[in-house]
Amino acid sequence: MKVSITAKNYKPSERLQENIEKKFARLGKYFQDDVTANVLVSKFKDKTKIEATINAKQTIFRAEEAAENVYEALDLIIDRLSSQMSKYKGKLEARYKENKALKFEFIPDVEEEEDEGEIKIARTKKFELQPMTAEEAVLQMELLGHNFFVFLDMDTNGASIVYKRKNGDYGLIETDR
Repeated sequence: MKVSITAKNYKPSERLQENIEKKFARLGKYFQDDVTANVLVSKFKDKTKIEATINAKQTIFRAEEAAENVYEALDLIIDRLSSQMSKYKGKLEARYKENKALKFEFIPDVEEEEDEGEIKIARTKKFELQPMTAEEAVLQMELLGHNFFVFLDMDTNGASIVYKRKNGDYGLIETDR
């Protein structure tokens, strides 16, 4: 597994970099091909935050954790990613046993700010809608840890959104042309 480490407001030591590479290398057992892990280490107030994104062939695994100790945050990230991978790897392998090259796009969290009643769009992201079923979209949404996911519905050939409801169920919003 290739590991790319970047830092923000923090200077990671050689020991930390070696630990990150060593721990992420263990996650490589979940993949047949070489994958890339992007790790961002940042410092804010009295906590250290680690964000990790693993770009696999068929999907993206993402997690972020904050802790007082950077090594504690690293352990939490590895545990969370390992749990995600072991939970979904079997489902993904079964679904894509013919090795179809479907690519799921990453939908980042959008930070919105309100200033005295004015609506300000802080960030704009563009991504290509990928054709998939609603079930595949729910799986991808769960992998990313988001509350919603936008996709191109294979059945209706229109843009659709799956979202997680407060009671834990999922909702589907379909568009009319």
